[in-house]
Amino acid sequence: MGLGTFKTGWQNQTKAFGHDRGSKYSCLILDNRGMGESDKPIMRYSTSEMAKDTLEVIDHVGWKSTRQLHVIGVSMGGMIAQELALIVPDRIASLTLASTAARLVNTIGYWENLRNRINMFIPKSPDAQLADIKGRMFSQSWLDAPDARGGFPTNGDRYAAMELMKRQDAEGFTRKGFICQAVAAGWHYKSAEQLQELGDRVGRERIHVMHGTVDNMITLPHGETLAKELGGEAAGVTKTIVDGRGHVLHLEEEERYRQLLERLVEEVERLDSS
Repeated sequence: MGLGTFKTGWQNQTKAFGHDRGSKYSCLILDNRGMGESDKPIMRYSTSEMAKDTLEVIDHVGWKSTRQLHVIGVSMGGMIAQELALIVPDRIASLTLASTAARLVNTIGYWENLRNRINMFIPKSPDAQLADIKGRMFSQSWLDAPDARGGFPTNGDRYAAMELMKRQDAEGFTRKGFICQAVAAGWHYKSAEQLQELGDRVGRERIHVMHGTVDNMITLPHGETLAKELGGEAAGVTKTIVDGRGHVLHLEEEERYRQLLERLVEEVERLDSS
């Protein structure tokens, strides 16, 4: 998952895959170091070390076969997924990189970029925090739409309740953990040459890059660059740009997201059986 997020952020997708389709899929989700139920050491975090954390969990479960892993990473999780794929490329069956980047660059202007980064760490009232987070993470149209599950007036209200509950977990959500994760995401860097290697070793037909056009956390040019430097669509990389959606595509486009993941799984299964 992404910066400052618990593994429960995947719950709608893990229900769809691990429960509703449990005879076909097994899901493994985890809290990255610094959040939730994982340890929160005070040290320099990096996406490469967090990928090693992930691999230790995968190995512990026993998923060690060739082309066994369908890896899905969102935001910082997508950065970790890049690192994981470079460590064990032959074990990657498919790689979905959503709302993420090979490296963070300024695409919105120096002062706005500086203000946005500083605002992430300035203490605010709960209402101000929620307003800021929702604006960064979601499209306004999704926030204003009625809650599909019926428990809240709008999607935005449901997300606010979930975010408040997370932030009230004094042991799971800590400022030190958030800052350490932010350092890892902020210093993540994969060069064009490293992405070329990733595409070569994993196989471009196994890679899917997804991004929303109104992502205010990691802007669309990051996704465009990532797809291009992995080799581009002409070389086999799948790229999906979701018009009018923000940073959290697995919530904003829940059903479409699931369909895209299943399609990729089916495609690589045919590839591996041929």
